[in-house]
Amino acid sequence: MPAYFRIEKNKRLVMSTLSGVFTIADGLAHQEKLLKDPEFDPNFSELVDCTHITKLEFGPDDVRRLAQRSIFSPDSRRAILVNNDLVFGFARMFAMFREVSGEKGVRIFRDLDEALYWVLPENTGT
Repeated sequence: MPAYFRIEKNKRLVMSTLSGVFTIADGLAHQEKLLKDPEFDPNFSELVDCTHITKLEFGPDDVRRLAQRSIFSPDSRRAILVNNDLVFGFARMFAMFREVSGEKGVRIFRDLDEALYWVLPENTGT
């Protein structure tokens, strides 16, 4: 399974993990599954762990397509955890597309503790 998530309602956090060979179809399916989950709240924050991706099978147009639809609130904090330069580049591209759409809370991290500190509601002032 290339994408799965766990919703921590008490922390107002969605923890998504992407793994293996990751495609645009996986990303779009992940969004759909989140939307259909009754525990999901678009005002939650999200931590996306990309450190288990072994290969990305999509290009810049696919990143744009994935970023066109946000299921999170524009005020949600979204931390993307990466461990290599290729995934960092695609994550940064995603963040830039979301910024153009008015979402300012997407950041990329290489350290899990920093990502968690930034994304958790008790550290956001909300």
